[in-house]
Amino acid sequence: MNFDKYILITGGAGFIGSHLVRKFVNSYKNYFIINIDNLTYASNLKNTSDLEKAPNYRFIKGDINNKSILKTLFDQFKIDSIIHLAAESHVDNSIDNPLLFVQTNILGTINLLEEAKLRWSNSTSNHLFYAISTDEVYGSLGSTGDFSENSPYLPKSPYSASKASADHFVRAYGNTYNLPFIISNCSNNYGPYQHTEKLIPLTIKNIINNKNIPIYGDGQAIRDWIFVLDHVDAIDTIFHKGIVGETYNVGANKEMKNLELVKLICSVIDQKTGTENSERLIKLVSDRPGHDQRYAIDSSKIMNQLHWIPKTKFEKGLDLTIDWYLDVLIK
Repeated sequence: MNFDKYILITGGAGFIGSHLVRKFVNSYKNYFIINIDNLTYASNLKNTSDLEKAPNYRFIKGDINNKSILKTLFDQFKIDSIIHLAAESHVDNSIDNPLLFVQTNILGTINLLEEAKLRWSNSTSNHLFYAISTDEVYGSLGSTGDFSENSPYLPKSPYSASKASADHFVRAYGNTYNLPFIISNCSNNYGPYQHTEKLIPLTIKNIINNKNIPIYGDGQAIRDWIFVLDHVDAIDTIFHKGIVGETYNVGANKEMKNLELVKLICSVIDQKTGTENSERLIKLVSDRPGHDQRYAIDSSKIMNQLHWIPKTKFEKGLDLTIDWYLDVLIK
């Protein structure tokens, strides 16, 4: 069977990647989706178990730092597009082990770029290297203002520095080798399948287990939140409508202080489960080194140019997320 496109999605067993793989496999039967994931601690093959028998899908366990695996994939499949999500993403881990983030986020990206450059250099086909990045590459904001696509890169953690470096290499390959690329930088995602090291699922898990909920510093750090399915919808829109060589910021314009968010989760879970005063579990702990104070994304470019808008109200998305974790964690 021939397909119109052969798309390699990296990190497709992770949080965002699994939702993206499902969207593309189910929505585009004329696309063949190759999902490569190294199945590290933050990935789970169960996230995409419902797709195993789909005729337009193949899972490959592999590391993007393994050049022979990448070569085999390009030999076996007529890959014309890459959507690159594979990354180490937890800031705390990057502080403890920055070299791992260099290896995966920078060198892994370069390996993909090299293979794409080799395979696509003499072709007139419609190729695309689409790199999924983060708003953290821009650093930290003061009390006002938003990150735009023109904001300077000022990464403050080993994680954000590794992602910033990867973005620079993607642009460099576009400029030097005419590799067609797009980059998108997204705000904090939340939703089902996220690893419980991250703030929202960690809070839910600790409430269920009656454990302290650690919050860095005074809890006043602000993050801009987007429901994962809205991000996936944005990726879909950018992949199909985005302009090669452009960058798009993706957010849902929902800023919240960490302490405010955790208190809201406590209240919702108390209402849903009958627990009482879960806020008593909140524990302020020593701040993280180099902790960014505030993120906020200006998404006007993707909204105006590509006509994308987030569809999920934060309260609805959070309710769905809490229900999913309660179902999974209480079983």
